[in-house]
Amino acid sequence: MNSFKRLLAYAKPYRRFWPGYLMLSIVSVVFGVINFGLINPLLTVLFEPQNLPVQVEMPSFSFTFDYFKDIFQYYLTRIIAGNGILRGLLFVCIFLVAASFLSNLTRYMSQRILVDMRTYIMRNIRRDLFGKIIRLHVGYFNDQKKGDILSSISNDVTEVQNGIANSFHVLFREPLLIVGFLIGLFYMSPRLTVVTLFTLPISAVLIGRISRKLKSGAVQTQSLMGRIVSHFEEAISGIRIIKAFNAQKYVEESFERTNEAHKRSSKTMLNRQELASPLSEFLGITVASAVLFYGGWLQIRGRLGMSMPEFVTYIGFYWRVLEPAKAIASAYASIQRGLVSGNRLFKILDQENPIREKPDALPVSRFGDCLEFEDVSFSYGNEPVLKHINLKIPKGKTVAIVGPSGGGKSTMADLIPRFYDIESGRILMDGVDIKDYNLHDLIAQMGIVTQEAILFNDSVYNNIVFGMENVTEEEVVNAAKIANAHDFIMQMEHGYDTNIGDRGAKLSGGQRQRLSIARAILKNPPLLILDEATSALDTESERLVQDALTRLMVNRTSIVIAHRLSTIQNADEIVVLQSGEIVERGTHEELLRREGVYSHLCRLQNFK
Repeated sequence: MNSFKRLLAYAKPYRRFWPGYLMLSIVSVVFGVINFGLINPLLTVLFEPQNLPVQVEMPSFSFTFDYFKDIFQYYLTRIIAGNGILRGLLFVCIFLVAASFLSNLTRYMSQRILVDMRTYIMRNIRRDLFGKIIRLHVGYFNDQKKGDILSSISNDVTEVQNGIANSFHVLFREPLLIVGFLIGLFYMSPRLTVVTLFTLPISAVLIGRISRKLKSGAVQTQSLMGRIVSHFEEAISGIRIIKAFNAQKYVEESFERTNEAHKRSSKTMLNRQELASPLSEFLGITVASAVLFYGGWLQIRGRLGMSMPEFVTYIGFYWRVLEPAKAIASAYASIQRGLVSGNRLFKILDQENPIREKPDALPVSRFGDCLEFEDVSFSYGNEPVLKHINLKIPKGKTVAIVGPSGGGKSTMADLIPRFYDIESGRILMDGVDIKDYNLHDLIAQMGIVTQEAILFNDSVYNNIVFGMENVTEEEVVNAAKIANAHDFIMQMEHGYDTNIGDRGAKLSGGQRQRLSIARAILKNPPLLILDEATSALDTESERLVQDALTRLMVNRTSIVIAHRLSTIQNADEIVVLQSGEIVERGTHEELLRREGVYSHLCRLQNFK
């Protein structure tokens, strides 16, 4: 129930939807009841005109059911008396068509309001979901399957719309119909109606049991759908490796196992869902048969108190009660699936972000003195990654961090912009703990170039200016020239307006990296973090990228993480990180003379 209320909260402010919807729904129900109520005079005119009640005088106005019934009888008897039975029949038919038209017109108008509300809710959910995802800490995405996240964004949001948003009209309009027709039933025969109502709880109990099983089945089905999306995402992103290792059969078999499990789960759940409607119809017919039997029993004993046209109208009213009850049963089954999807969405939306900014966070306008690691330790779960790191990086200096893979080099770089928060110790910028700074201002002081160039399915120009405002075209071109990217950009079909495809698929590795560098140059940050920026490139591309990086590092404080030691020999200080600890530090020549870890790494790369 709490999840349903939270989903409804996305329709706030309610005054945009509920007043108009409720008013139109009530009007629609009133005309719908009148529409069925006209069956009685219609049948009476056709088969028992002699039994028509005679209303001689215009009834006095009162806001009661009897008044509207009497005034209709008044005009009907006058028309029949003056113009004959056929004209009276025409009057009833015209009234029937008018009531039907008004009922369906107001119903359509109320549905338009619900369409507006449904799309409004879905937009708000997607907006909050996307906003939450782009603000979550980096570690969250390392712990979660991308397929589960994508499944929530697509399938769960759709399931919420289909299962819950589309059921609003059933939950709010159909009860009004039930109330309206029940009033008519009690008006026509209180005794018969009271007896028949005792049978309705049986239907409610049986359908409720089916719905509870639907909810548990939906949890498993949605989880398996997340795994299916993961298979697709991995197949698309890893298609080269799949083909290179002839692994098509392997990945197909893995997918088929998940797909088959999803089929079985979906089959069981959908069978239960489809059972709700025919079961409610069967129970409805059973109850209607009981009503017919009981009504016949009363008629035989002269205790029914209704003519045949009135009894037929009564059965019609009762059947109209069963139809919305059946719709509610089906909607309840769909809502159970929607609530499961809603809970999966809320699991993302309620995810706490451990990277928090203090209410009185300090603004940062410049990087003035130095960056310092002060007894910093960090671990992923129970696995220590960094142990008691102490390192001071003065402004304007280049510090290289090297060492064996898995030593914690990239983790050190990720701690500076607070992609993760340290467990103990402090990272100071100009003598102030970075946790005390405004996070947006802190990151604004940094430019980051990683081993994998992160580009977007957009134009060259938009990838360079990504996230920056008030940038001139001249500044973009100048940044591209410094990054050795201008020449290859101008050779492209539309120059800077050329779309580079998904993740820059239309570019080579060196070209992608130079666009990333151009982006960092345009940002013009005082503090530069280069994380394996050239390790994945061929020799020619490495030369061009390294030249661009050299230009980028001029007059900047730079932290360079590198496997290729030839790229960092001119660093002001080289820090050797092994198993999360600093084991050596010094210049290139000093470390070579020590014959330690760094010297060993240089020999492995045939470099001195």
